[in-house]
Amino acid sequence: MASTSTKAGIQKITLSASRDIPFNKLLLSGCNVRRIKAGVSIEQLADDIARRTLLQSITVRPVLDADGTETGMYEIPAGGRRYRALELLVKQKRLAKTAPIPCVIRTDGIAEEDSLAENVQRAPLHPLDQFRAFLALREKGQSEEEIAATFFVSAAVVKQRLRLASVSPKLLDVYAEDAMTLDQLMAFTVSGDWERQEQVWERLAASYTKEPYMIRRLLTEGAVRASDKRAEFIGEAYEQAGGAVLRDLFQGDDGGWLQDVALVGRLVAERLEREAEAVRAEGWRWIEVAPDFPYGHSFGLRQLRGETVPLTDEEAATREALQAEYDRLEEEHADVEDLPEAVDHRLAEIGLVVTYVPKVPI
Repeated sequence: MASTSTKAGIQKITLSASRDIPFNKLLLSGCNVRRIKAGVSIEQLADDIARRTLLQSITVRPVLDADGTETGMYEIPAGGRRYRALELLVKQKRLAKTAPIPCVIRTDGIAEEDSLAENVQRAPLHPLDQFRAFLALREKGQSEEEIAATFFVSAAVVKQRLRLASVSPKLLDVYAEDAMTLDQLMAFTVSGDWERQEQVWERLAASYTKEPYMIRRLLTEGAVRASDKRAEFIGEAYEQAGGAVLRDLFQGDDGGWLQDVALVGRLVAERLEREAEAVRAEGWRWIEVAPDFPYGHSFGLRQLRGETVPLTDEEAATREALQAEYDRLEEEHADVEDLPEAVDHRLAEIGLVVTYVPKVPI
């Protein structure tokens, strides 16, 4: 970089020259400060370059001979990972050895300083920018699987990022200002209702506890857990009827929360009535159905335990005879895969009798 003086006495900078240099004229420099592997792998970076070409020029310095004359070769103090990715593409015959590589040629300063500056001055992308970028790609027609393949992450990760980007814009602004943690933002994804999300955040503003579990609890307040006996009773009928389910993509939710409580109640009542009709068909004159017992229904009741009644001599003899018959039938048909229907039926009958233990309440 050179500088020139102006009339006002302010020096204006001149940027380092840039040029396309054939790949076979480049080599790695020992001045690169990066020693520890981090981030995207060389293989992934190579695939990305093959897909969208090189997005960032490589910083190089001319290689000088003993007399200080340029040799035509250039070493790379900053951009070693990009060089290795290009080298892999050359080995794979996907890039020509003489392919022109966009480079910025540096001659001033210290090589290690160039390498350190490139790595230290690089500002990391804010997570919210990544969430919004994934959402922009999704809105432009890319599927979750395509986005995942492009950026070397799983489809589940993409779904999580898209869910985070769908939180209320007001809360995203709060997160962008570091007034909300990522864990708190993840908790808000349980509900897609922006107004409800904002109400919960305002409510927490005056609360001592702002933990993610509290956010999830407030957002799902009034909803029916999928593990609730009512939800298990109606099964898939709820979603088949168009019921919305709140899901948590960031931690186990036992199947989520059924948001439409009125629909749950109606489906439960309808199924209970169908079950009641089946019981009425057995001849019962009075049947009452309800999803739960009324409060205090068990007051004054106690559990009865039974005491085994000893068999009489006649009963014991009958049991022994039946057990002997059972053992004989099993032995006679030990090598038969499919028991005759009569034998199978008889074994079942005997089994019910010999395993029955009469008891009286105490």
